[in-house]
Formats: sequence, structure tokens, C-alpha cells
Amino acid sequence: MTIQTAFTHIIGALEPLQGQREAANIAHILMEYITGLSKMDRIVYKDQILTPEQQTSLDTAVKAMLAHQPVQYVTGVSWFYGMELKVNANVLIPRPETEELVEWIVQDIRTAKHLDATILDIGTGSGAIPLAIKRELPHATVYALDVSEGALQTAKENAVKQHLDIHFEQVDILQQQAWIHLPMFDIIVSNPPYICQRESADMQEQVVAYEPSLALFVPDEDALLFYREIAVMAKEKLRIGGALYFEINEAFGKETTALLETLGYIGVEIKKDLFGKDRMVKCLRT
Repeated sequence: MTIQTAFTHIIGALEPLQGQREAANIAHILMEYITGLSKMDRIVYKDQILTPEQQTSLDTAVKAMLAHQPVQYVTGVSWFYGMELKVNANVLIPRPETEELVEWIVQDIRTAKHLDATILDIGTGSGAIPLAIKRELPHATVYALDVSEGALQTAKENAVKQHLDIHFEQVDILQQQAWIHLPMFDIIVSNPPYICQRESADMQEQVVAYEPSLALFVPDEDALLFYREIAVMAKEKLRIGGALYFEINEAFGKETTALLETLGYIGVEIKKDLFGKDRMVKCLRT
């Protein structure tokens, strides 16, 4: 099979599931992953025959895609804020909406000229948030926590790859004794689990079947579990005037705002994402 016929084969296999345009996009990603060649190089060498190893990789990748596995898990990488990050079944695939949360934090810090801020990310997963912040604000001191050992290992590998210094710790944020030793912070940010179990029926199969449920779901009867516990923790670990940022479930903007105000935070502000959905919230500790 040549490079060109392999590309056509991927599109033909995936088009019934993905549609022609998305199938072509995925085919470009998979062909670069399999051959190591850019799009332009694949045009130049379109008649080059795949090696046996490349053919095996092609067959494995197509089989995984037909089983609804996300292409990022097939290739093992995902792009976030201009960085190529390692991803696997231990971590969520970083979303574009989360880039907006990072941009909000970075802009606020630059506006305040507090470039040496001490920042904490809770539930770091692949490390996308702290790595993006550290890259934009090299003088900041950045900590990142996760309960998952596998997630932390992935995040550490990404930090090494990006040549960024992050303080990683394995911490269950729901257990006070696990975080009591942490220092004080100027900013705390989290993209915690916020999808109710009942919402899983309406989600894409590739998300429910492959992305880690530990990082996705909360009990139906306690949708704001992590927001409440992190906000309580931040009352102890956030400096006076410090800012708390969350990515939120679009369905619980009002409830999240009410929770934060009840806990004594001020200046609660919700921002919409690029799709016009309530997605981020910021508040200040008094």
C-alpha cells in the first residue's frame, strides 16, 4: 500500500462514522503519525510504499478509530496552547475552552503586573493548565495536584518535554489532611470533574468509553462537590485578595455563583466560552 492509497483507505473507512471532512482531517493526522512525514512531504512521496511496521500501525489505528477511540489517544498526543502534550487513558484530552481559561488568568496576572505569582492547579491531568501558564509566565511559581498517579506521571513527562518547572504532588483534594501542608497561593485554578452521571447518556461514545471517568463525573445528587471542597480549601490556602478560577458545567453557572458567594467570595464573574456557553468563573477571597 502506498502513502496515497493508505490516506484514501483511512478516509473510506472512517467516512461513514465521521463524515468526509472530519475523516480527511483524521487521515492527515494518522498519516503523519504513521509515516512521520508532513502533508507536503506525503504529496511528494505519495507513491512510496509503506513499510511492514507502518502497515501494522495503519491497521491498528483504523481499528481503534472504528471502535470510537479518540484520535489523540491513538497517536498519543494532543495540542494545547501551542504545545504538543502526551495524552493517554489516564488523562482527559485538553479542550479549546480550557485555553480560554488559561488566557483569562494570564491576562489578569499581566494586568496586575504580578508576574511572580504563586499559582496552584487542582486536578491537573496532562498538566495542560499549569504548563501553559508557566510557559506564558516564566517567573511564576506553579504547583499542580492530582489524585491519579498515572495522570501525574503523564504531566511530569509533559513538563520535561516542554522544559518547564512545575511542582507536582499527588493529593486527594477531598481530604483536608492531604493538602494542609501546601503553601499559600495568589491564584488557585481548577477544571474539576463536573459532569453529572445522568449526562453520560447524551455524551459522545468516544468520551464515555475512553476518557477517565474519575476526571469527568460527579454524583447526580452533588454536582458541585469539587467546587465546594476546593472553595473551602481556598479559604485556607488563598491569600487575601487572591483569585480563584474554575472551569464549570454550563448548566450550573447560577448555582456555582451562589455557592461561591455563600462561602464569602466577592467579585464573582462568569465568562462564556467560544461557543457562547457559561464555562468559566472567577472570584476573589476577602
